[in-house]
Amino acid sequence: MIGLSALWLPILLSAVFVFIASSVIHMLLPWHKGDFKQLPQEDQITAALRPLAIPPGDYMLPKPDSMKQLRTPEYADRLAKGPVMMMTVMPNGMTPMGGMLAKWFVYLLVVALLAAAITVPVLPRGADSHVVFHTIAVASFLGYGAALWQMAIWYHRSLGTTIRSTVDSLVYALITAATFGWLWPR
Repeated sequence: MIGLSALWLPILLSAVFVFIASSVIHMLLPWHKGDFKQLPQEDQITAALRPLAIPPGDYMLPKPDSMKQLRTPEYADRLAKGPVMMMTVMPNGMTPMGGMLAKWFVYLLVVALLAAAITVPVLPRGADSHVVFHTIAVASFLGYGAALWQMAIWYHRSLGTTIRSTVDSLVYALITAATFGWLWPR
């Protein structure tokens, strides 16, 4: 068995390579252009919401106060009249990309580290690169993409967005796996 510390280079480089790939996917390709739709009458909706000064956070509309309220005719009427939504309110102003990109890179490191932690106890030094590739690909794909489907199931995230993001996750997993297959200790 090899130690996790022997895999510092593939962990780091796979995070760098996936960071670059994700930047290309999100900034240069039109792949995710349709992930978010514009609200009809956006100006009027914005003007109506602005005076409410809704603090940043996740919200549900209508939001029941209790499980008991879920079963009331009044709540059923609120659902029927709509709108029914879940929304995330972010702070006003431009989103500070530096902090988000740093968090994304740390996340990529964590996924690579966890994939390595899964693989280290089962594969020896000098393991066949195809076996390393397969094991790391499956482990990292779970880290990059499995939770996307929870969002689609429970929060009605668009199926198209979920599928596109799952394909991204597969690309990231293949890059991670190729990096580990290339740099696995011999």
